[in-house]
Amino acid sequence: MTETLPVRRALLSVSDKTGIVAFARFLAERGAEILSTGGTAAAIRAAGIPVKDVSEHTGFPEILDGRVKTLLPQVHGGLLGRRDDAAHAAQMAAHGIAPIDLVAVNLYPFEATVAKGAGFEDCIENIDIGGPAMIRSAAKNHAHVVVVTEAAQLEEVRAEIEASGGTSLALRRRLAQRAYARTAAYDAAISTWFAGQLGEEFPPRLALSGEIAQTLRYGENPHQRAAFYRDGSVRFGIATARQVQGKELSYNNLNDTDAAFECVAEFDRPAIVIVKHANPCGVAEGESLAAAFEAALRCDPVSAFGGIVAANRRLDAAAAARITEIFTEVVIAPDAEEAALAIFARKKNLRLLLTGGLPDPAAPGMVVRSVAGGFLAQSRDAGRIDPAALRVVTRRAPTAAEMADLLFAFRVCKHVKSNAIVYAKGGATVGIGAGQMSRVDSARIAAWKSGEAARASGSDVPLAQGSVVASDAFFPFADGLQAAAAAGATAVIQPGGSVRDAEVIAAADAAGLAMVFTGMRHFRH
Repeated sequence: MTETLPVRRALLSVSDKTGIVAFARFLAERGAEILSTGGTAAAIRAAGIPVKDVSEHTGFPEILDGRVKTLLPQVHGGLLGRRDDAAHAAQMAAHGIAPIDLVAVNLYPFEATVAKGAGFEDCIENIDIGGPAMIRSAAKNHAHVVVVTEAAQLEEVRAEIEASGGTSLALRRRLAQRAYARTAAYDAAISTWFAGQLGEEFPPRLALSGEIAQTLRYGENPHQRAAFYRDGSVRFGIATARQVQGKELSYNNLNDTDAAFECVAEFDRPAIVIVKHANPCGVAEGESLAAAFEAALRCDPVSAFGGIVAANRRLDAAAAARITEIFTEVVIAPDAEEAALAIFARKKNLRLLLTGGLPDPAAPGMVVRSVAGGFLAQSRDAGRIDPAALRVVTRRAPTAAEMADLLFAFRVCKHVKSNAIVYAKGGATVGIGAGQMSRVDSARIAAWKSGEAARASGSDVPLAQGSVVASDAFFPFADGLQAAAAAGATAVIQPGGSVRDAEVIAAADAAGLAMVFTGMRHFRH
């Protein structure tokens, strides 16, 4: 097998024409015959570069509105024929099939067509058939053919031809892998869209794909390798973010930043979320982002050190000045004012991400997690409580102020690892208990942290005194609720549904608490 092969004949047919004219000129200047179709041929011809229409090469016209133009033996035989096989060479000669040494094809823009909300028939017409077929033929015969599927690869091929007069087997193999990955991702996008059209949330075979966005320094720990892939979905967040400044993002940075931004999007008023190790350690709404940050920080200033800060508004100078007073790993927001950017720029290592928008907490979507031998898939937790649907189960109903805080706390609970307990007061968290094996321990930890936060600010009165409490799932026993009452909570929001609900309600009544049931659980493992 010859390692380096010249390009004597190339077929160029691209929807994204970035760089294709210059590449065609480069090949033509080295004596290659250029074959092309449609708009690509027109662009090459307009630049004064000799080009032969594929229909002229095959002796067969384009038919069926262009659906059939390359699905012919003269094309696929030219791609699949082995140059070092005498029988192949004889058959190609007998049928007048000329070898094709390079194919540059990028596919009809199906993903972009779907993303802009096009109708069913328009999406169908943007499913490429001939393109994937040529890509797969060329990739299979990569021993003799080089396949280009992205505009960025043109320069890589050009550089190698300039250096050595042809393409190396190593390059052809690498581009063949990229080619199969591209057609697999393309088919995955089509099958996912089709499943949606059929109303199949979980089709019999689920195709997943992603495009690498960043190779990371390491994973959760230095001995683990990691990378960040974008899945092509249209959802504002770390996948759409522009990193304005700061060091390279790590695996843990990205995971925590995603958790923070998804949480802050829950709130309509100016809000700040501070996250540490994928759990909120402070969440607050305020009249301004600066005020919200102050309230969020008060909840757990110790954990906030080295944390992630997410905002649901354009960052202003006042917020930037306050945020940069403590060590922060990442700040993420939809946008930032120029004055805020100047303030953040003083902290060279702080990563600042601007996403261009907020994710919709109520939008449908899928969450996937790997397990040994497979993966789990579930719909995104897009549940929101309708205040009118809450059921008051105690003798005392919540006051209007308590109800506002209950709804706020339950939204926070949705983003805290289970078992989750959240104390809140005045539109801010004042104690958070997360990830414990028993709910009563989460209630006690959250209360203890509220006391520690109060002492840090010079007060002996725990922040949880006079607060409300939210639980992501029902209290299985009265002890968790009693711990919350002991911490100073005056009202409770929880899903309900325990066999011991009556016992828990009785304990709430005995403590003078108001309690409402949501009927909706927010476990987050």
